[in-house]
Amino acid sequence: MSRSFRLFLVSGVTMIVMDAVWLTLAVDRLYRPNIGHLMRYDGFLPLAAIAFYLLYLFGVVVLAQLPARQWIGAGWRGAVFGLCAYGTYDLTNQATLRDWPWLVTSVDLAWGTVLTSVVAATGHALEARWSSRRAT
Repeated sequence: MSRSFRLFLVSGVTMIVMDAVWLTLAVDRLYRPNIGHLMRYDGFLPLAAIAFYLLYLFGVVVLAQLPARQWIGAGWRGAVFGLCAYGTYDLTNQATLRDWPWLVTSVDLAWGTVLTSVVAATGHALEARWSSRRAT
């Protein structure tokens, strides 16, 4: 199994767990009160969600983890990637949607930065540990 694939798997599990906890806590406290009028009431589109996670994790692996020598480098690269990616989404919505609140933008920017930093650092560290155990 290639290093890239191991990074993708470990990081994917980390991200899905963290994001599931976040969304469980934030949907009714942040998103529904502030942008509920824009949300689907019939749930979400699973295919779009899967496509997002696959694409986003590809970015984490290629832009944050592979260039890093240690987990700390993956972490700060992940933070930058998360800030840029979540910023692109939220600031575009802020600029183009009539009722997009600054609260959602600022909380999402913070969440995307922290989430991606932790995912990149944790995935890098766990993959390194996994590789070193297999080598011995």
